[in-house]
Amino acid sequence: MKINIDQIKRYSRQVVLKNIGPIGQKKLLNSSVLVVGAGGLGSPVLIYLSGAGIGNIGIIDHDKVDISNLQRQILFESKDIKKYKAKTAFLRIKKINPDIKVKYFQKKLSIKNIKKIAKNFEIIVDGSDNFKTKFLINDYCVKNKKILVSAAINKYDGQVFTFNFKKKSPCLRCFFQTTPSNKILNCETDGIIGPIAGITGSIQANEVLKEILKIEKSLCGNVLIINSLDLNFRKIKLNKRKSCVCNKI
Repeated sequence: MKINIDQIKRYSRQVVLKNIGPIGQKKLLNSSVLVVGAGGLGSPVLIYLSGAGIGNIGIIDHDKVDISNLQRQILFESKDIKKYKAKTAFLRIKKINPDIKVKYFQKKLSIKNIKKIAKNFEIIVDGSDNFKTKFLINDYCVKNKKILVSAAINKYDGQVFTFNFKKKSPCLRCFFQTTPSNKILNCETDGIIGPIAGITGSIQANEVLKEILKIEKSLCGNVLIINSLDLNFRKIKLNKRKSCVCNKI
């Protein structure tokens, strides 16, 4: 794929960066990313990836927009209430960047459909809101040697993980040695401040771009823990567990 004049103009502010340039932009345009969940995390991820020129983007979400989502899920407007998130997100990011290809899946990700949906995407972004789905995505990426950028948010806090299973990477199960209760990610009962979704999702998008472009130090092998109240960012090394699924493939 050659970069045309209109694309040079559109992406000029990142093409001018010495670590990107026209060659890096071509990599972005040739890349493919699946975003699981179009909610608090998926919204900033999709906005920034589409703006950056990720050539092929997939969106999967089975949910509809609720009025309570609008406080943090910045892809949506009041007129979108009761509409399906996946299709609404698709229409929105096509307006942001008609230059890219976008496919949406209006269904719940499951063990039965994950292979069919995810097989054509090189990077998976996990913006899901429950650990059952997170571990499903993790295990699929381990088995199929995909790059996974996962995150979780709750109250004032966020966590970001990057796993590159093309290398000897730890996985999400190395961090969560037992399956946490889904109540941990329950925004309805615990509450959540809107900007933590934007901060965490933006970092996920940044990690995706770094992995595609192979620039700077990857977060792989670490977890980034963010607290939006005291503005504390901590990066903690994550080691592989001998008994973990990522050591058995």
